[in-house]
Amino acid sequence: MTKTLVWILVFLGAFAALFFLQHLTKDYGTSSTEPGYTEASGDTTNVAGVGGSELVSQFGCLNCHGNDLAGTPAAPPLTGLSKYYDREGLITYLRNPDKNKTGARFDEYKTKYASGIMPAYGNKDLKDLGKIADYLLSK
Repeated sequence: MTKTLVWILVFLGAFAALFFLQHLTKDYGTSSTEPGYTEASGDTTNVAGVGGSELVSQFGCLNCHGNDLAGTPAAPPLTGLSKYYDREGLITYLRNPDKNKTGARFDEYKTKYASGIMPAYGNKDLKDLGKIADYLLSK
């Protein structure tokens, strides 16, 4: 065997060992800030096993709407939404809020929450948006 062939085999062996080591040590647990949430990456992965309240937290809703979803100076409350939306309507709004801001309520919000911009979640999995809608409509 030549030295070149030995080095190639050593390199391939080390690569294979690291590959298997990575898979053996990979952490499949959930984190409060990471699983399935990417703000602008276009990630469409479904966050399996996560409920609506966890998704609300992961999607960053609590940052603007408050920990109790009762609203803040930056964003309106997310309680009592069942007066305005059904499940499909709320999912449609979450996917593209700018296109679906109609009515007197939103005219008031434009002046009261002028600095707040509701992000679109059209890049998120519909199942996750459905879980969020179900959760918010129950509040």
